[in-house]
Amino acid sequence: MQVLSTVQHNTSGSYKVVQSSKYEGDDWWEWSLWIDASENELNKIDNVIYNLHFTFKDPVKVVKTRSNKFKLDSSGWGIFTIYVKINFKDETVLDLEHDLQLEYPDGTANVN
Repeated sequence: MQVLSTVQHNTSGSYKVVQSSKYEGDDWWEWSLWIDASENELNKIDNVIYNLHFTFKDPVKVVKTRSNKFKLDSSGWGIFTIYVKINFKDETVLDLEHDLQLEYPDGTANVN
């Protein structure tokens, strides 16, 4: 399993978009994204919006589940930039980007 992260800071803390992925075979991966931050910082979040590639059915995913760090589970065959919007309870917003990275079991990167 591959785990990667993108870190962003705002005035109230440090928030990371963290990714895991698992190659399933036949150029297909299962992958997940979530927000990594302190418990106090996570408690400030109301929801997270993940904007996936336009080719996904329903590419805009709103996640409100605090208990799993606003985790999104998905799958696919290619890499792309995911636009992440953290909406805080105080109505402020933090915009992040995460480049999805997928690797084959031998460690070579998927470049599609």
